[in-house]
Amino acid sequence: MTEAEAIELDKENTLYLELETGRVIIAMRPDVAPKHVARIKELVRQNFYDGLIFHRVIPGFMAQGGDPEGRGTGGSGKNIEAEFSNLPHLRGTVSMARAGDPNSADSQFFICFSRAAYLDGDYTVWGRVVGGMEHVDAISVGEPPANPSKIVTMRVAADVD
Repeated sequence: MTEAEAIELDKENTLYLELETGRVIIAMRPDVAPKHVARIKELVRQNFYDGLIFHRVIPGFMAQGGDPEGRGTGGSGKNIEAEFSNLPHLRGTVSMARAGDPNSADSQFFICFSRAAYLDGDYTVWGRVVGGMEHVDAISVGEPPANPSKIVTMRVAADVD
């Protein structure tokens, strides 16, 4: 999807995830995960994600970020109640990371590189990459990566000129 095509998206529910290699466009799904989308937008509007790294990147599986500590153990300090749906974890799916408790999602999220059916129904899907997946594919791999890729900025499209 080109940026011009993205204009057709609901800008209030579209994110621009700026990576060092370029822009990733994420269409959010408030129809299936309203609490998660609201919290993500709240954090984005606080510039919470700016400068954070992708701390867990597994080839063929997913890239995970959103931890202010950069180790996979931190968050914003506010858990979100699970909103499981029947949306599958496909290439480009954006879903919430969590601990063992289904209601422990906070600020960490992951983007799937490929189908991960075993996550279906157990993790909250709140969006999908609709443009710039090649930039997600370019995120440095590792747990943690030796030279981690970072989120330059993340913005709600409605807030961008």
